[in-house]
This record gives sequence, C-alpha cells and structure tokens, in this order.
Amino acid sequence: MILRVLVLLLAAALPAAAAEPVFPPGSRLGLVPPVEMTRSERFTGFEEPRGAAITLLEMPQEAYEELTRGLDLDVLKGQGLTVESREDVSVGERPAVLVTGDQEVDGIRLRKWVLVLRDPTLTGFAVAQRLNDSPVSDEAMRTALLSLSVRPPLSVDEQLAALPFRIGDRAGFRPVRAMGGNAVFLTDGPADQVAAAEQPILILARSNGPPPPPGPQRDAFANAALRDSGILDKVVIERSESFRQKGSEWHEIVARAVDSRTGQAVVVTQTLRFAPDHYLRMLGIARSDVRTAVLPRFRAVFDSVEAN
Repeated sequence: MILRVLVLLLAAALPAAAAEPVFPPGSRLGLVPPVEMTRSERFTGFEEPRGAAITLLEMPQEAYEELTRGLDLDVLKGQGLTVESREDVSVGERPAVLVTGDQEVDGIRLRKWVLVLRDPTLTGFAVAQRLNDSPVSDEAMRTALLSLSVRPPLSVDEQLAALPFRIGDRAGFRPVRAMGGNAVFLTDGPADQVAAAEQPILILARSNGPPPPPGPQRDAFANAALRDSGILDKVVIERSESFRQKGSEWHEIVARAVDSRTGQAVVVTQTLRFAPDHYLRMLGIARSDVRTAVLPRFRAVFDSVEAN
C-alpha cells in the first residue's frame, strides 16, 4: 500500500508531457491546436464550429521578407485590419512576426492573428480568426500559433497519399509535388519547375467550398475559372459541354490560348467534376504542336481520378 502511494505521488509530481504538434495531411506545417479545435476537412488547418479557424500555408523561403513587409501597420490598416500589436517573436529557434488585431468583414467583427515564420527551407504563414462567441480564447489562439512547427520535406508518395483523391492512371505523367493538401502538379519531362509550356503540365485540385448550383451557372463558372487562371491570354473556346459520368455531373472545356508569360501557343483542357459538397478541377496545358498526342493522355488521367 505504501509503495502504491509513493508511485502515485511521484507520478503527480512529474511535469505534464508537452502536447505534440498536429500536422494536416500533406503539410510540413503543424501546431498544437486549442483543445476546442480539430483538424479541418475543408482546408489545411484547424477549425471550431462556433467560428474559430487557423489556416496554414507553406510559402517559398524567399517570401519571408515580402510577407513581413506586408505586415506594415499602414498596409494592414488599408486592408481593414485594426492592429493591436505587431511583435517580433521566436517560435522555437525560428524568427517570426506576429500581428494581432480586429477586422470587420461584411458587418461581422473578427478577432484576427497573422504569423509569418522564417525557416531555412520555407516560409510559414498562419492566419487565425475567431468570432466573439467562439469558446477559443485569445490566449489559447496565441499559444497555438507560437507552437507552429516545421517537419522535414515529405516524399512525393507521402504527399499523394494525403490528397483527398487518388489518380488511377497517370498516363506517363510524373507527379512533382502536392500543394495545400488538396492539389497536385504533374508534368512530362525532366524539369520540376516548368516555365511556360515547354513540358505538358497537369494540375488537379479539390475545392474547399461547395460547387455552384446545377444548370447554366455551372457553365458560366467553368468559363470564368478558365479565363481567370492568370496564366492564359487570348482564350478561344473550341468546345464546352456538360455530361454525366460515374454518377456525377462533369463539365469539360477544350480551348486554344496563349501562355501569358511567353506568348507560346497552347492547348488547354479543363474538366470540372461536381459533387454535392465540393468539386474537382482538372487542368491540362501543353504546346499546340503536341495536342494530338497529349489530349488523350489528359483525358485518361481525368477519367481515372477517384475520391479517397
């Protein structure tokens, strides 16, 4: 009996083990979330149903200086953020900048935090916000952000396994990297960084939000998504149609365009696959002179994609 009491007293005297950071699937960034928050299934980060969220984003290492300059008080004020504090902090051994303030969006007042962290391999960017009636306290949110951690780079296979969909037939395309836990970039050729369209490229991404309603709005949505991509000029649509396949509504566009960075003539195919609560956007771009060989391969990839 005495031995048992001593064991219990010794256990009570030991410090509680520090909570381990939680890493969203496919993300190198993780943190110890407030107890009220869980990992989101809609975006890379954490959320609480009464109005609190933390979003994590990996940026290139060289983005740190630009992002921290963007946290200038006048710049933030112009974006509608009333800044309470801007601090230089240390997150582990990594330097970071933390901004705390309030912002009104569509008449709703939000408590907001922005953290930018410098790592030798990337820049960590975290945005946290909560409504007034959320049970997550200011102190809990700040503590969570200051627990931001960076894990080693994931292999391509690990990144693919974390996606909310799987590709059954890669049709000879090579996955290069996953992005944001919900998208993947593929190409065919030796280069990982593809400028213009010297190599065919494929981007597959699942949305974080619901699709537009069925009907003409989906056609308009698909056209706007293609024209507003930011990398295409002089888009001429050759074919735009909706159809049903595998129990879902699909929308497909084939178009000619010009790469906005180089003026290279390209062929583009965009396929949207709609589900009740999300949609999958699949975009393929290649030089016009290889369209006959590449378009069937794009189609093989698109047709093989299934939800996890």
